[in-house]
Amino acid sequence: MIRNRRGVPLVISAPSGGGKTTLCRRLMEELGGIEFSVSHTTRASRGEEVNGVDYHFVGSEQFQKRIDGDEFLEWATVHGNYYGTDLASAQDRLEAGQDVLFDIDIQGGHQIADRLSDAVLIFILPPNMEVLEERLRGRGTDSDEAIAKRLKAAEDEIRSATGYTHWIVNDQLESALGELKSIVVEQRIRRRDRVEVIASVLGG
Repeated sequence: MIRNRRGVPLVISAPSGGGKTTLCRRLMEELGGIEFSVSHTTRASRGEEVNGVDYHFVGSEQFQKRIDGDEFLEWATVHGNYYGTDLASAQDRLEAGQDVLFDIDIQGGHQIADRLSDAVLIFILPPNMEVLEERLRGRGTDSDEAIAKRLKAAEDEIRSATGYTHWIVNDQLESALGELKSIVVEQRIRRRDRVEVIASVLGG
């Protein structure tokens, strides 16, 4: 198997209710060879979240030391808590040929693009705002006020995502998943080491 290539940094963002979580899970299950980037955070774990699996849970002082040492690929403050992606871990996996999926907001996506020139920025969006509102209400977990805030945030995110290289309208799940898989496969092909391909084909 010809696999000598740098891994693909896949940045996937979407407004709340865009269907990103389902698409990312299906992508990793069906395509394979993709590792999920686990973020560091200063917030407390919730429910059955596992340290090192869902997040790396760290203290504020430790997180600040990492910021001061430029150890994050990206970081941000969200609702009073810090979130960040470890730079060395991401670079090591990419250099080893491992594709890495960054499930992250647009602010973090732009930061990653600034640090990794080969990052593939993929934005998932709903077919329209009416469908998005239906999805949010269908969850049955948010108040009308919270839904209104999420819809306003979604409008801002959609307007801010113009720098993303790929846009996928998640109208039909299987169609959107097919588009997402095609993007990843195309990126893998582009990054093959042509010298190795020639040696493999010609047997020398």
